[in-house]
Amino acid sequence: MGNIRHCIEDNDIFNFDGLKLLYVSTSKYEGDWQSILHSHPFSELFYVVRGNGSFITEGMEFPVSRNDMVIINPNVQHTEKSVQTEPLEYIVLGIEGLSFSFENIAVAQEGVYMQTAFGEVYKYNTQNSNIYAYLNIMLEEISKKEENYETVCQNLLEVIMICMLRNNNLSIVQSNNILLNRECTQIKNYLDANYAENITLDALAARSHINKYYLVHAFTRYIGISPITYLIQKRIQEGKSLLKSTSYSISQISTTLGFSSQSYFSQAFKKATGKTPNQYRNEFKNK
Repeated sequence: MGNIRHCIEDNDIFNFDGLKLLYVSTSKYEGDWQSILHSHPFSELFYVVRGNGSFITEGMEFPVSRNDMVIINPNVQHTEKSVQTEPLEYIVLGIEGLSFSFENIAVAQEGVYMQTAFGEVYKYNTQNSNIYAYLNIMLEEISKKEENYETVCQNLLEVIMICMLRNNNLSIVQSNNILLNRECTQIKNYLDANYAENITLDALAARSHINKYYLVHAFTRYIGISPITYLIQKRIQEGKSLLKSTSYSISQISTTLGFSSQSYFSQAFKKATGKTPNQYRNEFKNK
């Protein structure tokens, strides 16, 4: 019986501390394409499963097709277009905690490289790698959501990163969170000033040009609570002030604060304070 043992050498292991998979999404052109430039305060990997189209970024456009991988650094405006007769189908990974460096790439030989006003974009073909296989396993894990699927997906992301670094002479650097913190602060300031308006998560995402799922994640991480929870807390805080300082009815106050109904205001107020608005007002008057 033949027996071959391959030992692991005692080399430094690549450290991916701070790298976090935010989401995995799949898309396919079906005639309702919304080709709108947008950006994210994190990196994205855009992998073309099949079809043909083009990728657009800040005044530049280049073709994409099967097995192409587009690396989009944080804060780069981008979108994509599909050829109708060969609809694009692709997988996108959102990744927090890193950006890519392309300094060592021989552009003429390796792929398409663009330097934009806010960052860099790079496209290359992954036909000779196992990246698509790992992406499929990741999709299966995240769709089934079996126990510890998050760990499996995170580890698969690290495997994909190693394949990319190994085959294309890329390098990664720690992502800068200053811009992200600024965006979250701007959203907080907007909520403080406009809490009485009809504000939805979709509206906040459109205003900040941030994916709404990542917006919740980033705002919660930076502020401590979700944007909508912060909005409700801000309204309750202002409601306390109105209950103390005015003779407005509960209905008038709920409308002034932007609540959709008096009952919703009363429910939210009691959940936050343990008292109904009337109880809170009466207790204050009796002090």
